[in-house]
Amino acid sequence: MTSPLRHLPRLVALGLLSVAARVSAATDPSFVLTGTSEQFGSYFPSYLANGYYSTLTSVRGTEPTMGYMVATMDYAKDDIARPAAMPGWNEIDYNPGGGWLNSTRVAKEIFTDYSQTLDMYGATLSTKYRFVYANKSTDVQVTTFVSQDAGHLAATRLTLTPQFDGSVQLTFPIRLWSEHQPRFPIGKMTGDEMIAAVIASGQNLDNKPVPTPDRAAVWYPGVVRVASNGGDTKTLTLWLDGRAEQGVAVAQAVAVELPKGLEVEDVQLEQGPYKLSLNLKAKLHKGQSYSFTKYIAASREGWGGNAQADLALATQARKTGFDSLLARHQAAWHALWKSDIRIDGDAKVQQAVHSDLYYLLSNTTVGTSWPMGACALTPGYAGHAFWDSDSWVFPALLLLHPERAKPIVMFRHRTIGPAQERAKQYGVKGTMYPWESDPETGKDYTPHFAYGVFREVHVNADIAIAQWQYYNATGDEAWLKQYGWPVIEQVATFWASRVSYDKANDRYEIHHVTSPDEAYDDVPNDSFTNAVAQKALRIAVKAAKKVGAPADPQWSVIADKMYIPFDEKNQRHLDFDASVPHDKITWMGSSLAWLMYPNLDLPMTPQIRRNDFDFQLHELKEHGDDPNEMMMVMLAVGSAELGDAQGANDWIQRNLVGFLKPPFNVRTETVANNAGYILATSAGFVQSFVYGLSGLRIDDDGLTEAYAPTLPSAWKSMQLKGVHFRGKQYDITVEYGADGKAHLTRKTL
Repeated sequence: MTSPLRHLPRLVALGLLSVAARVSAATDPSFVLTGTSEQFGSYFPSYLANGYYSTLTSVRGTEPTMGYMVATMDYAKDDIARPAAMPGWNEIDYNPGGGWLNSTRVAKEIFTDYSQTLDMYGATLSTKYRFVYANKSTDVQVTTFVSQDAGHLAATRLTLTPQFDGSVQLTFPIRLWSEHQPRFPIGKMTGDEMIAAVIASGQNLDNKPVPTPDRAAVWYPGVVRVASNGGDTKTLTLWLDGRAEQGVAVAQAVAVELPKGLEVEDVQLEQGPYKLSLNLKAKLHKGQSYSFTKYIAASREGWGGNAQADLALATQARKTGFDSLLARHQAAWHALWKSDIRIDGDAKVQQAVHSDLYYLLSNTTVGTSWPMGACALTPGYAGHAFWDSDSWVFPALLLLHPERAKPIVMFRHRTIGPAQERAKQYGVKGTMYPWESDPETGKDYTPHFAYGVFREVHVNADIAIAQWQYYNATGDEAWLKQYGWPVIEQVATFWASRVSYDKANDRYEIHHVTSPDEAYDDVPNDSFTNAVAQKALRIAVKAAKKVGAPADPQWSVIADKMYIPFDEKNQRHLDFDASVPHDKITWMGSSLAWLMYPNLDLPMTPQIRRNDFDFQLHELKEHGDDPNEMMMVMLAVGSAELGDAQGANDWIQRNLVGFLKPPFNVRTETVANNAGYILATSAGFVQSFVYGLSGLRIDDDGLTEAYAPTLPSAWKSMQLKGVHFRGKQYDITVEYGADGKAHLTRKTL
């Protein structure tokens, strides 16, 4: 039998860690983002998440908001797969007698002394204000978290201090969302048909004022259909079982904890088509504080059990208590922050780095094969997995949190089958991974109106590069043989069947592709595509040798003779074959910066690199329109590669202007639009430091200093803390030496 005293030291330690962490967070503003009443009209919601499920934040801290569960997709007829909104679990409502808190208009004179703080160090949202309405006032405090320690659990605590005596009402609901209307058959609509349908529904796809979502007309949530639900007024519990439309089963449960000594007047169970709730009447006394806590457990098919299992988790959480659960949750986050990026010299950049890392870590799992959706656990970009996962998010996590990067490469192994079937569909061999993969099944759910991106086949090479990066960073040969090699081999087989041989010039070419600068569709010999294909083929040769498998001799032949368009006169690369005019207005202007990006880093002379970079800047000015953050990141990295510390700093600073929506630094795709929660851009900003300023690259020789480190002149240092590489940990520091130059040092931990 296990003695309960055995756990006492751990609980004490957790408590001490929590106290220390709160002090650290309180004294380090880079971990703290705070909203005020000045932002009531422009409040851009953040979210709380633990990689498995989420909930959006709200101004009051108590409103019902939509949350999403990892890879829980709706498969409605004729539609694309889209994230099904899980029943809303975070809501608590309060009526002191004159009106409900969540229905009252948000105004400074009603919500006085307002502040809402996102503590990123402990991933906790705290909201405080005085609710002044109908001649009554109540001091309100709300604390909410989604547990990093216990993945199925979340909790929210509402503390009320009334400035009156009297009876009040409270509700503790689970919101049963109705299906979004209108729903469009996006799975088969052309672009013109979709735009016409959106306009006919009274919507548009134009940029909107903050904080209205720009693409809600097409990126709306799917639905969970509730099969059974119930509750108990004696045990103060709720539960439900449901299923995403033609998708996986989901379950939830709630256990409510009331303040000790509360004078309860009545408790009722409400069961309706849109709401399952425990409704309470109680008597409160002036100046006394009352804490009401809602414990939530959630699960989905393949992760956890049914409603009864969740009910047991929620009731056990109530026994454990809010403070203990919160301490464990915060301790788990504090452990994550042992791997960090620390900047001495620029507080705004430091805070942005921490918010980007917070959003990345909030969406990671461990020990799974689920990828990260392009817009996190939200319906943005329909929750699909793009090449962003492999080339942007994965490298950003790999050195700091390899165990949280791993599910991204595991997803590609798990979904080899659908990728092989898709290759057959298009008449090629090996695997042809989709541009937009369903995160649950791996199947192709690219919207029909974007059908042209089936030619954006560089995704197949990007996937193989990520697999090899994982092996190079971990040195795990057993993993490579069982998981990485099958993906790499099938991708190489694809490229061998996809290239064309130009006998006259004795070279291999790739025709009919979409450039990363996507306005250029169906072009021959896109330089980025040809270069990543070449790298993927060379990786396959090396991987075959490492695992003792035969390599197709053609892989080396094709790689050695791969044509990458080049302008001999101007000594720079071309975006694609010279036969294609380079004259369109695009968000990128040119894709030459992509040749310098760390996951590819095409070998070239310093002069050619400079010429490519200068052309990129010229074209961004002449042919660029509302560039997104990916371009800012690539220009920062390119500047660092060229040894231009000031240029790198300028682009890093540019990445802070307009992209970070207040109050919680939510990144939007461009300055002008509100397409939010784009993880690729958060990851890209992180890569600006991990691979840009540091000059580090992951290659066959190790963690190589491929470029001299750079550091903005106003900074004292940049440190990559807790870097993991091949079984060891390092602190890597870039700082100025006595010679006035930036130097990189490594300290083994």
